[in-house]
Amino acid sequence: MTAQTQDALKLEIKLLIMETLSITDIDPNEVDNEKPLFGGGNNLTLDSVDAIEIIMAIQRKYGIRITDQNLARQVIRSVNNIAEFLLAKQVQANTINTHQ
Repeated sequence: MTAQTQDALKLEIKLLIMETLSITDIDPNEVDNEKPLFGGGNNLTLDSVDAIEIIMAIQRKYGIRITDQNLARQVIRSVNNIAEFLLAKQVQANTINTHQ
């Protein structure tokens, strides 16, 4: 996957988070991909309820299930983590489809 495609995915993730949580006062480009989404350091002030909503939105949009709470915490730690998780799931799905 190209860097441009990864950047597009990261922007898509930020827009999904902002739409899901009705955040309208922050430019998606101001959200740092590397900084934690929770606990400060980023422009978003998110809490545990937001985490549940983000996980549900990711599951709906990308058609995946995240049933392990520890995995969910890791996945939504940052925009980069979400993107890496989604890309890994895509590769996994492509591998399964190729072998069928």
